[in-house]
Amino acid sequence: MSKDINGSNGNTGSSNSSDTSGPSVTERIARALPTLTPAHQRMAEYVLGNPFRAATMRIDEFADAVEVSVATANRFSRALGFEGYPQFRAELVRGFEATLAPVEKLRTELARPATVAEVFAASLEEDVRNLEATRRALDADACERAVEAIRAAERIFVVGFGASGFLAGLLQHGLDMSCRTVISVSGAGGASTAARQLYKLQPSDLLIVIGFPRYVYDTVTIARRARSRGARIMALTDGPTSPLAALADIALYAHSGRQLSANSDTAVLAFIEALCGAVAYRAAHAVKAAAEMTEFLLPWLHGVPPGQERDAREQRQDEAAEGRKKSAPARRKTTSPNAS
Repeated sequence: MSKDINGSNGNTGSSNSSDTSGPSVTERIARALPTLTPAHQRMAEYVLGNPFRAATMRIDEFADAVEVSVATANRFSRALGFEGYPQFRAELVRGFEATLAPVEKLRTELARPATVAEVFAASLEEDVRNLEATRRALDADACERAVEAIRAAERIFVVGFGASGFLAGLLQHGLDMSCRTVISVSGAGGASTAARQLYKLQPSDLLIVIGFPRYVYDTVTIARRARSRGARIMALTDGPTSPLAALADIALYAHSGRQLSANSDTAVLAFIEALCGAVAYRAAHAVKAAAEMTEFLLPWLHGVPPGQERDAREQRQDEAAEGRKKSAPARRKTTSPNAS
């Protein structure tokens, strides 16, 4: 049986509750299968083929999926030795607790009557709470070490999958102005392509891993492999219990709780912008670098007056020519008197 990143068994036949003496759902189904009615056998096959989906269903949803009555679904639960469907579903959920938590929160929230404007307001208030909680929990030493590690790195690799893949791209974009080389390996090739890139990690490089509940296994696996090769790792995650925190030399935490989805990316994005701002603040020649990059990008910026990028280029050439003129006398003074 495979395990998820929290160490719980991914198979629905496992139980992670304090009472592990009873048979699992799959064991109960196997024992009862010869005696089940055709309708109950159809339900058993559905559960075995779709354990996660069955664990998320109310009794009426389960009955509709298998095309039986609610009463038949209850009798199926009792035929397996459960008191009723709630106990049967609770056993199914075991092993999926962390994965199913956002689904259950969404189910609870959707059961409450609210206007669309109230949903908007509640979402924004939730983001404000996350941002405030993240600000209060800032670790000054971790922030300092994170900025210094980024500045000292020869190359920075950023990795994240799922929604964190988009955040990885934004972090790469934000750091690019202040750092020598920043590479996001969360591209179209997926985890195997990222692993090929990270195989090239050197002691002078830094790997930044991004992951939030529900943590993507590929991110944790790559961090673990990089750690085994002695790579220096920074984690951007939700807290010390994250599987990424234990693998990182430096861990930064952003609160990301959300009622209507698995995570809120708002606080994480704000944290990324804060990190990039702190790196730029400490970077040498940050203003000069920003000005030069902006000048280089002028042809691609909407609203720039035609010819302005050419004027800026010509101005640089004039300044360079003027500098050469000023240095010319100095060069003549060092010329040998015997030169023809």
